[in-house]
Amino acid sequence: MSVVHIDRASRWYGNVVAVNDITMTIGPGVTGLLGPNGAGKSTLIHMMGGFLAPSAGKVTLDDSAVWRNHLAYRRIGLVPEREALYDNLTGWQFVLANAKLHKLPDPRAAARAAIATVEMAYAQGRRVGTYSKGMKQRIKMATALVHDPPVLLLDEPFNGMDPRQRLHLMDLLRSMGAQGRTVLFSSHILEEVEQVASHIEVVVAGRHAASGDFREIRRLMADRPHQYVIRSSDDRRLASWLISDGSSAGVELDVRDQCLRVQAVDFARFTWLLPQMARDAEVRLFEVSPSDESLESVFAYLISA
Repeated sequence: MSVVHIDRASRWYGNVVAVNDITMTIGPGVTGLLGPNGAGKSTLIHMMGGFLAPSAGKVTLDDSAVWRNHLAYRRIGLVPEREALYDNLTGWQFVLANAKLHKLPDPRAAARAAIATVEMAYAQGRRVGTYSKGMKQRIKMATALVHDPPVLLLDEPFNGMDPRQRLHLMDLLRSMGAQGRTVLFSSHILEEVEQVASHIEVVVAGRHAASGDFREIRRLMADRPHQYVIRSSDDRRLASWLISDGSSAGVELDVRDQCLRVQAVDFARFTWLLPQMARDAEVRLFEVSPSDESLESVFAYLISA
């Protein structure tokens, strides 16, 4: 069992800060690294894998620095998001080459086992350049597993996979976590992370925004103020009723767009009360729609909370 510890790590490129003063610990089991695109997830994974040096702070594996530590590299399997593959090699040649680079005692047996694990034996004789995106993801997974590492880091591993491939990879990650491996995978889809990870770390704009199991993260997201657009038969009358109740922090009558813009601070009460208010006020509701349900807005709330 191995533990990756990130201690106040930052990484910048000139004036651009990709990772900003992050501290977290990734232990045995499956951890989901959740955040919108451009949040710094890939940079963070590359620092954990020893492919990038922190500009400040440190990243350690079992108390030893990862950067330029060849002993640490032998204990880590990395699946990058980019398809930086050798298209002229067959899948078998690609995985076997990685087994030989690790100087395994029986590289051919290790390559066979890794390819079988990701269910790619049927296509191992084909050139990687002919693979679909989902197949390339799986052959990258085989190269990460070929030396049987206790730590596995995967960057958006489900991209391009069909439903059957997704289910197989989810089962594989769960089984490896149950074996005591330290597995971390990144995603920008909460539902994807919920199905696999026992623990979630949220990163937004290079900062550590939240940490917990998926129930805690769901609660944080659900408890935030919600913005709604409402169109009705009498916006002014409905607005006066909403203002009188504490479930809404702000009600704006938008004359130009002919709607109400409501900030609900008590989400459960607001969704329960609105239809009753409309009925009692004899107002017909034509539209009730959230205006801030993008991942970016949800994550932005998490880092401001």
